[in-house]
Amino acid sequence: MKVTTGLILFSTLFALAWAGACSSAGDKATSPAALPADVETLRASLAPFSSLGRAKSAGYNTAITDCMSNGDIGAMGVHFGDVTLFDDVVDPLRPEVLIYEPGTNGEMSLVGVEFIVPFSEVPRTSPAPMLFGQKFLVDDAFGLWGLHVWTHRANPSGLFAPWNPRVHC
Repeated sequence: MKVTTGLILFSTLFALAWAGACSSAGDKATSPAALPADVETLRASLAPFSSLGRAKSAGYNTAITDCMSNGDIGAMGVHFGDVTLFDDVVDPLRPEVLIYEPGTNGEMSLVGVEFIVPFSEVPRTSPAPMLFGQKFLVDDAFGLWGLHVWTHRANPSGLFAPWNPRVHC
C-alpha cells in the first residue's frame, strides 16, 4: 500500500490541531498562558490575594465599583482598591486595584488588576503613564488614567484590554 507524503503530513497536522483544541477546551480559559515575564512576576505576587478576605486585610478594602459589565464586550468585575496607593507612583508589583468576579455561591475570584493614576496627580493633558510597555487609558468617568492587566483570567480581547468577555457579573 502506497501512502503519499502529503496525506501523512495532513494527518499529522490535523491530529496536532485536534489535540490542541481538545486540551484547551476544557479549562474555560481561566488562567492566562505565556504571560510576559514582568506580568508573570506580578501574577505570582498576587497569590495571597486569591482570597478577598486576605486582600481586604492587606488594605484592598474599599469597593470602588459594583460588578461592571458592558454587554457583549464583556465585564470587568468588582474593583477593590487600596486608597493609600492612589497617587502618581506606579509600582508593577503593587496595583492600586484588585478585580474580582462574583460567583453564584457568593465567592469572589481574582481575575485581574488595574493600575490607576488620578488626574489630580497626573493631569489628563499630560502624557499617559506607562507600565509593561503599555500606555494607560483615559477614564473620564472616574477622573483617572487606568491600565487593566488580566493576570488570572485569559482575555481574548488582549492582556491589557479594559473589558474581558470571559468575566461575568
